[in-house]
Amino acid sequence: MTIDTKKEFLSSIELFADLNRDELEDLLAHMNERSFTPEELLFEENTPRLNLFLIHQGSVELFKQTTTRDETRLALFGSGDFLGEGALMDDYPHSTGARALEPTTALTISRAEFQEMFERFPGIGAKLLSRIARVISRRMRQTSTRVVNAGAQYISGRTRAEHDLLGDRDVPYEFYYGVQTLRGLENFNISGIPLSHYPDMIVALARVKMGAALANHELGLLSDEVKDAIVEACQEIIDGRLHTHFVVDMIQGGAGTSTNMNANEVIANRALELMGHKKGEYKHCHPNNHVNLSQSTNDAYPTAMKLALLEANEKLVDVLESLIDSFQRKGRQFGQVIKMGRTQLQDAVPMTLGQEFEAYAATLGEEIQRLRQNADLFLEINMGATAIGTGINSDPDYAPSVTNHLATISGYDLKLAPNLVEATQDTGSFVMYSSALKRLSVKLSKISNDLRLLSSGPRAGFNEINLPPMQPGSSIMPGKVNPVIPEVVNQICFKVIGNDLTVTLAAEAGQLELNVMEPVIVQSLFESIEMLKNGMATLRLRCIDGITANEERCRELTLNSIGLVTALNPTLGYEVSTQLAKEALQTNRGVYDLVLEKGLMSQEELDDILKPENMIKPRKMKK
Repeated sequence: MTIDTKKEFLSSIELFADLNRDELEDLLAHMNERSFTPEELLFEENTPRLNLFLIHQGSVELFKQTTTRDETRLALFGSGDFLGEGALMDDYPHSTGARALEPTTALTISRAEFQEMFERFPGIGAKLLSRIARVISRRMRQTSTRVVNAGAQYISGRTRAEHDLLGDRDVPYEFYYGVQTLRGLENFNISGIPLSHYPDMIVALARVKMGAALANHELGLLSDEVKDAIVEACQEIIDGRLHTHFVVDMIQGGAGTSTNMNANEVIANRALELMGHKKGEYKHCHPNNHVNLSQSTNDAYPTAMKLALLEANEKLVDVLESLIDSFQRKGRQFGQVIKMGRTQLQDAVPMTLGQEFEAYAATLGEEIQRLRQNADLFLEINMGATAIGTGINSDPDYAPSVTNHLATISGYDLKLAPNLVEATQDTGSFVMYSSALKRLSVKLSKISNDLRLLSSGPRAGFNEINLPPMQPGSSIMPGKVNPVIPEVVNQICFKVIGNDLTVTLAAEAGQLELNVMEPVIVQSLFESIEMLKNGMATLRLRCIDGITANEERCRELTLNSIGLVTALNPTLGYEVSTQLAKEALQTNRGVYDLVLEKGLMSQEELDDILKPENMIKPRKMKK
């Protein structure tokens, strides 16, 4: 880039709005131009902050890693955006990572270079620090997950006037939502969990609005300019931007209208900016007249719910598959560990510890098919139904058109419901999917119960396996270590089972042509999915992967068990075997010794039958 190009570029960025051209030139003397290849990191999470990055060309993904090393995209930055501004103030570690997604050019300034510049040009430094402080303050305020009242959203005294059916309101100028979202924010301070807590739902809403804009444009109902602006605003949201402006509580009255209007207003105001207008100048792009054209909350909201749940289900299945792999690995590892199986908590017959863990993998494997099968019900949508399914205020060709566009945008094989009146009031697909989550939870809880039993002790319990120690177990009993990971999974499962009841009751509460309880349905489902994902990942990493077997303890319990007598049934008969078991219990002697003492079998025959390894699978029987 030439000096003039760099000056022009810097003058368009908020941080440098207070600098004149001479000051920009002085600043540029302390900046460097850098290029990044696709996938190259600009900075890594938990490393010291060193540079401010100003993106001139290309795109950069801001992401965060979870404790399970999974990545979550937080935002997508493009030309004119900046990141790492806090580096000019201190070297506190980055809380996120950033990587280039395509060939990217950026101007950078390090903290050392900034300090040198500050000493030479204190006026420039003061102006920059003032701007940086404002940016950091704004970003900190936007990260709040709970808004006590509307006043907490104000960053400056500047507002814009908006009006709705109930009258005029002042809306904070910096925010992209409008008056109807502001009312929803005030009315529904219920759970403290805003829409922004579930990015899949926000992305799904943006996809619905994008599909609607494309269909309306195709039918000649939207101009090229308005369509392009809406589509671009939706794409930004899909890429992770503006999510902090989705502020309404997940649980709300109104059948999701506050959520739908939150999306309409954010998209409209961003589209206005892209068209060169100010936020709130709705005559150019209106939340209802343009973004919500041919739609009602009653088709847009449930369709977004279904798209979001399809995405969330894929992520849930990925975590479940990793847990199944972990159980399968333990099954192979413990394949030669002989132990006593139990029914009704009583000794049954021998098996291997590997068989026990392979059974866990198998039963969880069944849930993948159930989850996918039930999630497929979400592929049927009711776009074009508008208010009650009659399609009022939509073009006859709109419903098939928007369905096709939405299928292309989402990548899912979406189908238009054959009866839109039925589809608008029906919540059966959510009930079915919730039941699959409940079934998975029931199995996970049972497995967690087993792990707690098998690891009980260490001296006065089963003590057949060792769970990895996670934390001291008691404030009064020294040396105690509890099975805290299976315990927390149990509790997660209880919560999911309770959420299933909530979904059932909410689905039953629908009346006539609409079910207004969909907000609590979607909140319950997303909460269940999120808890199951986190719980299964925690179970795998902090429990299953680290389990070890007490092989000698397992074999000792097996050899001393009365359950061995079951193997003598085919040879000695049920009555004789029952008497042997009874005598062994009464005299505290082994079955093996009693059979030889009574001359019921030869030692060679007995050794062959009672060998534990021969009792863990079917054998050819003699007549």
